Amino acid sequence: MALRLELLVTPDCRHAEAAEQLVRSTIARMAPDAEIIITVVHNSAEAEELTFPGSPTVRLNEEDLDGPDVGPPAYACRRYESGEGVPPGWLLEARILRALTPQHMLFLCVANSARSQMAEGIARSLAPDSVRISSAGSEPSRVNPYAIKALEEIGIDASGQRSKGVDEIRRTEGPPVDAVITLCAEEVCPVWLGDAHRVHWPLPDPAAATGSDEEILASFRGVRDELSRRLTALFR
Repeated sequence: MALRLELLVTPDCRHAEAAEQLVRSTIARMAPDAEIIITVVHNSAEAEELTFPGSPTVRLNEEDLDGPDVGPPAYACRRYESGEGVPPGWLLEARILRALTPQHMLFLCVANSARSQMAEGIARSLAPDSVRISSAGSEPSRVNPYAIKALEEIGIDASGQRSKGVDEIRRTEGPPVDAVITLCAEEVCPVWLGDAHRVHWPLPDPAAATGSDEEILASFRGVRDELSRRLTALFR
């Protein structure tokens, strides 16, 4: 599928350069054949005509990164949910990955016990049935009980999941892995040597949290909720 990415900005937008740099670097890494169009919006009339909600705006295949409900047209600066004037890189990556329609998505970290396990459970609950979801680690151990508990709180049963090594995924029959999301932050993530689209979302390891049961579970909830936000953007 051909990708068309449009960046719309006002002439004096102080975030235009950073937004263009984000767009070009992400496209070069994930979809180098995509078409990039820069559109300058000069006044309120053009903003109305283009249904432009503020500068900078990024559209992928004519759809705003934030979806269809982004508010009324406005010849003004735009603020994203993070409070920044540039869309978060993970959101652009998620939308591009969705447009690339992967058939087998793999989540990687070291132990395959917490982040990648929660990502696997959440992705399976959101992805179309046609998309295969896997997770693995370079040093697989066991599924962390707090990960199972955190997913259970949002209605996802991960009790049947288990830790797996990268080599096991390579040997598994079925559609080859064509999208890899690495989740390590403090550690060196395992490397996937196959031909696949790659995204790196460094999230803190909740398994490293200390304190009471409630404090540790709170760390897992935080990572769970961030994964849910990003994977919802990817699949929905």
